[in-house]
Amino acid sequence: MSRYDEAKQIYAQCGVDTEEALNALRDVCVSVHCWQGDDVIGFDNKEALSGGIQTTGNYPGKARTPAELMADIDKAFSLIPGKKKLNLHASYAIFDGEPVGRDKIEPQHFKAWVDFAKQRGVGIDFNPTFFAHPMVKDNLTLSSPDETVRAYWVAHGKACIRISEYFAEQTGIPCVMNIWIPDGYKDIPADRLGPRARFKKSLDEILSVPYDKSKVYVTLESKVFGIGLESYTVGSAEFCLSYSAKNNITPLMDNGHYHPTEVVSDKISSLLLFNEKIALHVTRPVRWDSDHVVLFDDETKEIAKEIVRNDALSRVFIATDYFDASINRISAWVTGVRNVQKALLFALLQPNKQLKALQDESDMTALMVLQEELKTAPFGDVWNEYLARQGVAADYLSEVKDYEQKVLVNRV
Repeated sequence: MSRYDEAKQIYAQCGVDTEEALNALRDVCVSVHCWQGDDVIGFDNKEALSGGIQTTGNYPGKARTPAELMADIDKAFSLIPGKKKLNLHASYAIFDGEPVGRDKIEPQHFKAWVDFAKQRGVGIDFNPTFFAHPMVKDNLTLSSPDETVRAYWVAHGKACIRISEYFAEQTGIPCVMNIWIPDGYKDIPADRLGPRARFKKSLDEILSVPYDKSKVYVTLESKVFGIGLESYTVGSAEFCLSYSAKNNITPLMDNGHYHPTEVVSDKISSLLLFNEKIALHVTRPVRWDSDHVVLFDDETKEIAKEIVRNDALSRVFIATDYFDASINRISAWVTGVRNVQKALLFALLQPNKQLKALQDESDMTALMVLQEELKTAPFGDVWNEYLARQGVAADYLSEVKDYEQKVLVNRV
């Protein structure tokens, strides 16, 4: 009997069908962020990162060109099981001729990415890039009191909606377009309402662009603070949730964008009650929004449990969002995305109906005991079975190191 067969029997004794879990995970799509491969630099300009975003480390081999980034994404994809999408920022536009400003980008500037996605049978998600640009004035974009600045970024947002619809039409897969702005103040502002009123006005103008809502899901992401924006951020959680609800767009939660004692896992059930769809950026904050590589840790598992136990796999857009320049970037991609998938499988291997029944019966003693027993169930054997069925090796470090020696070390 194989280790998987033994694990299958053990889980069956708990009322869990491992085959159902494996089949469910096979159909879950994770959107993989492109910006891990080049430290969030992009291709449209060479401005330093801004808006509270920071990458640390100088591990050799970061992608410097579209061809290098695509090759690295291919390598990462080959080591990540299951369904995937590509998550792009607007700053990754590829210009064959004269570059244009972000307010004037068009679908043609992303044709190479569409070709890349279609050849691999994956969809594309998209993010307007409201940072690292000369038109970010005094840390403000869509909330700027300077009408020239605000209008520039409104034009950028409108352009991104058109590009998102292009992605969906070309790939045949809906595009999730996420709006996040870094706007805020380092110290205590005299006016909190004004910037948020301007942000609301800007979003209204962006969303005035007609688009097919079955093809493009516009999401809005909040943040609590950033470096240089410690005292006030315009796009707070309250603002973004309220705006999303009122305007029938999709709320997006990044689990690094809250106070250190807040957890996104506790918020998912509330949002599911009031939204057809919700979206997540999965990361690992260490003291703040530090975007560390996702681990198979307690909060990642709790996030996955909330999705699974509420039968919401088809209602939650799951994407990764982190960047670590201190370690091999391919390994960072693979480790983080696999850990999101591990967490989902762990959640799928829980007897959720039985656990809920114990809670409803107020048998908290039995609930605690069963939850603790499940922590030492042979989860790893089921995960390895999933990798084998997906044709992906459990040991990816050797392949990553081989790619590093053959490809990455030659980038100077």
